[in-house]
Amino acid sequence: MADIDTSGGGHKKGGVKKPKKLSTRVDLTPMVDLGFLLITFFIFTTTMSKPKTMEINMPFKDPNMEQKDQSKVKESTALTLLLSKNHRVYYYEGIGSDGANPPDVEVTGFKAPGGIRDVIIDKKKRVEALIRSGANNLTATDNMTVLIKPADNSTYEDFVNIIDEMSINGVKVYAVVDISDVDKEFIAMTEAANGDK
Repeated sequence: MADIDTSGGGHKKGGVKKPKKLSTRVDLTPMVDLGFLLITFFIFTTTMSKPKTMEINMPFKDPNMEQKDQSKVKESTALTLLLSKNHRVYYYEGIGSDGANPPDVEVTGFKAPGGIRDVIIDKKKRVEALIRSGANNLTATDNMTVLIKPADNSTYEDFVNIIDEMSINGVKVYAVVDISDVDKEFIAMTEAANGDK
């Protein structure tokens, strides 16, 4: 009678067993769950990029408003800024409404010292001193007012910078106004006087 091998390896031949082949297949099904968990985690923890926009509050214009009810800018509290080419800022005191007495137009830029920030700070201090002394019929309800007039050859960067200056210097009342032909003449005369092109 032959010996029967009950170990499942077949008949013994010379006392040597055949090794079993082990499966090398890896089950990756749990990795799908892990992937979805990671995606969900990153979606919830990532902050979405917010669009960089500037909020400008435009005034409401009521066509039925009477002349006496409209707020008028006082010359002593006003500063007019004219944005022009080559990052230049032309400025003058008041609103330039008196054609017989043209304002003294000065020119500066955005770089300190002596830039537009220093001009705004100086004007703000002088307006506050006038309000404290009660000069020019100014009261505590009056504020420094800045009129911003971008010329056609000014840049968007300069416009953004001047709006930033309003926020930095705490100017509460300012308005963006279309530049007039008179203001363009002021710029041309100042450039001619300074020998600028």
